[in-house]
Amino acid sequence: MLSDLTVLDWLAVVGASFIVGLSKSGIKGISIIIVALLALVYGAKASTGILLPMLVVGDIFAVIYYHRHAQWKYLIRLLPFMMIGVVLGTWIGDQLSEESFRKSMALVIFVSVVFMFWWDRRKSKNVPKHIGFAGIMGLTAGFTTMVGNLAGSFANIFFLAMQLPKNAFIGTTAWLFLIINLFKIPFHVFSWKTITYETIQVSAIAIPAIFLGLFVGIKLLKRINDKLFRQFILFMTALGAVVIYFT
Repeated sequence: MLSDLTVLDWLAVVGASFIVGLSKSGIKGISIIIVALLALVYGAKASTGILLPMLVVGDIFAVIYYHRHAQWKYLIRLLPFMMIGVVLGTWIGDQLSEESFRKSMALVIFVSVVFMFWWDRRKSKNVPKHIGFAGIMGLTAGFTTMVGNLAGSFANIFFLAMQLPKNAFIGTTAWLFLIINLFKIPFHVFSWKTITYETIQVSAIAIPAIFLGLFVGIKLLKRINDKLFRQFILFMTALGAVVIYFT
């Protein structure tokens, strides 16, 4: 309930929603820290239901801004596998206790950070383009987005493999994340019961901060050292994963 929120809870919601806005504006590699922040305050499983509506709001903005650049033939290749991954993540997550879910989320976050760091340091960015690669990336992205709202790392690698131009890359991923996040909502409402009237009230508080983050992100995008900023976020997120695992 809103009346039960502490100062720390409010700061976590507002801070996470601001970072959602930053990430949806095009600043890469920062959305992963939102998961760690909310999980520390609200608990691993409950935080996924609070975050999901925030992501949908950000996705809608991204689609409005970049929709004309989407390449649907590549999106359709990945989307079915991601949906299967979401179903698997729902089933497996439903079998886990809160402690097991928390540790699983921490491991997903940490693996995602390692994967992103490894990818950044690779000299060659060549990756397979066959359907098996789409299947592996799609299933992994679907599972991780359900357990921890962390599809970006694996989905992005797939679209990089397709060698899409910048705007096409952004437009295609914008549609992908909007569709998959909307697809996840019924599982959160009816299976996990992590989205309720009360959690939607909490998520709704985030909307102004999301738009503030979008505005600031657009302004900052051309001024920041993306590489150093990304490495800092990855380090802090990995630290957050360790804290989540052992708390």
